[in-house]
Amino acid sequence: MNIVLLGAPGAGKGTQASMLVEKYGMCHISTGDILRAAVKNQTPLGVKAKAFMDAGDLVPDELIIDLMKERMQEPDTEKGVLLDGFPRTTAQAEALDTMLAGLERPLDAALLIDVDFDVIIKRLTSRRMCRECGYIGTAADEKCPKCAGEMYQRDDDNEATVRNRLDVYEKSTAPLIGYYKDADKLITIDGDRDPQVVLADVEKALNL
Repeated sequence: MNIVLLGAPGAGKGTQASMLVEKYGMCHISTGDILRAAVKNQTPLGVKAKAFMDAGDLVPDELIIDLMKERMQEPDTEKGVLLDGFPRTTAQAEALDTMLAGLERPLDAALLIDVDFDVIIKRLTSRRMCRECGYIGTAADEKCPKCAGEMYQRDDDNEATVRNRLDVYEKSTAPLIGYYKDADKLITIDGDRDPQVVLADVEKALNL
């Protein structure tokens, strides 16, 4: 099954993706994780991408598309993928359609996790991440509950950058909702609930 996850930054896409991966063994491809790894390793793509990411802007389509073409060739994608953070523009969506057609793996659904922006701003500005294992918690977590590592606030989780990210999402990414609705692939789920309740609705919608 090939699924695109849609929703604003902080809507809970990553949380739902991790639960689906754990329960069904899906291949989760997060462009955010791939880009952060590239930045950390200071690859040529990472150096180019860092300036855009720090400002809360979208990384240019051509960089993302090249990255995803490479990733989709890897063997673990053959049984289906859960795409998180790609596509983010209609140009990327069209590139994905071409990519999947070439691999003879059509898209099954575009899953929109829908959450009000005010809720997202509160979520993201209180979010903290573990430097050691990547666990995502809140400002209440002084140490990582998984590995006792240091918890920190990502550069892109301050309020000004969060608001800019949501503005960028509204202008650039929200048109994807119309794109997939027109293609009869869109499924909308209310994401402002307990993650397990959201997961149950996702499973029902996808016939899992």
